[in-house]
Amino acid sequence: MANDGQGSAGPSFSQPGGSFPDPASPGGNPDGFGGFASNEAAGEGSFTQTTHVSWGQKLMESIVGVGIGFLMVFAMGVLLFWNEGRAVRTEKSLSEGASVVVRADAGRIDPANEGKLVYVQGDLSAPDAVADSALGIRAKAARLVRHVEMYQWKEESRTETKKNLGGSEERTTTYTYSRVWSDRRIDSSRFHDQGGRQNPQMRFSAFEATAADATLGAFRPGAQALGRLPANEAKPIPADAAATLAQNAGLGPTQVVDGALYLGQNPADPRVGDLRITYKIAPLGPASFIGRQSGSDLQEYQTKAGDRLLLASTGKVAPEAMFAQAEAENRMITWLLRLVGTIFMFVGFLLILRPLAVLGDVVPFIGSILGAGTALAALALTMVAAPLVIALAWFFFRPLVSVLVLAVGAAAVYGLGVLARKRREAKGGVFAPGTAPVG
Repeated sequence: MANDGQGSAGPSFSQPGGSFPDPASPGGNPDGFGGFASNEAAGEGSFTQTTHVSWGQKLMESIVGVGIGFLMVFAMGVLLFWNEGRAVRTEKSLSEGASVVVRADAGRIDPANEGKLVYVQGDLSAPDAVADSALGIRAKAARLVRHVEMYQWKEESRTETKKNLGGSEERTTTYTYSRVWSDRRIDSSRFHDQGGRQNPQMRFSAFEATAADATLGAFRPGAQALGRLPANEAKPIPADAAATLAQNAGLGPTQVVDGALYLGQNPADPRVGDLRITYKIAPLGPASFIGRQSGSDLQEYQTKAGDRLLLASTGKVAPEAMFAQAEAENRMITWLLRLVGTIFMFVGFLLILRPLAVLGDVVPFIGSILGAGTALAALALTMVAAPLVIALAWFFFRPLVSVLVLAVGAAAVYGLGVLARKRREAKGGVFAPGTAPVG
């Protein structure tokens, strides 16, 4: 949190072996390829900021948080409800596709299959290499994917709070700076202590291309179908290609290290702004597709359930296995979204109940107890609300299944009740009317 100027201590700086330059000092200028001189001089370290927050400020923050909390709970409820509908729609679409798919001969185009969902498998080939023209990289493949990482500054923060009698608190935030490889540019303008730590723009970003005029027997799968092939095979760059690439593309200092293209002076001592570029391909050869036959192309098939189907796999994979894999991915996505929705719903309930803990912070001990209590209450509310939303979604999207589940649950509860009653009668010596113990 930014310093609010109320009795706060000034920021302090620390670094192994010395202190940072004054953060108000101007940053350096680029020194060409390989980063910024001032970036390297700044070094890794930490910046600490201590802020005094009054009880009134905390209360206002918590009240604002209540509104945010309600929005989060509502949004996560919508997400959980939508996710169940999405899961059912995808499940029905895959089931529909599996029931109507037609095995087609890759050697010829059958006009009778036009517009139908077809399964074809065979050897995928392409007359020309797929190319990354910006860097001059070419590969005989169905799909070529460029992955780019830049060496850059990263800020991480850790906040510790100390509650004071009367409800105010001291917040001490330590911002730690390190240099990392990342496939996305980190916005250094948001750093609390820039101190010369400036991340340049990435000269290259992620890129992919598919083979033109690829064929699978008589079929000619287009970019849409080829784009569904998984690109998980590494494409090493030849070691002798660095000089040619640097000259033709004007890359500056360029080297090939372990099959990766390195743009910078020294791979053993990277500087901020250096790039590391690797490639992966979806190879030519055996491949399997499930899609709508459109002439000689394979495109998305619109199911009655609502989804569009277009599946692709390297290797000769049976259609049953391809549908099974798609169903497994659907289940994984469903559970992942359930988890995300539940966690953020819990955070929303925490924000809604936060003012209760802040009111108790006038006496820190009481505030801590109320804070723990509100966390338990938020957890309990989440454990009720999240399953309830999912259950309502099931009633809406799977009414028959929901009724069957409720019937099984009711039968189980009734059976347990009967069993418990019989056990109590057996232990208590209860006899049926009209009977008496023998002897």
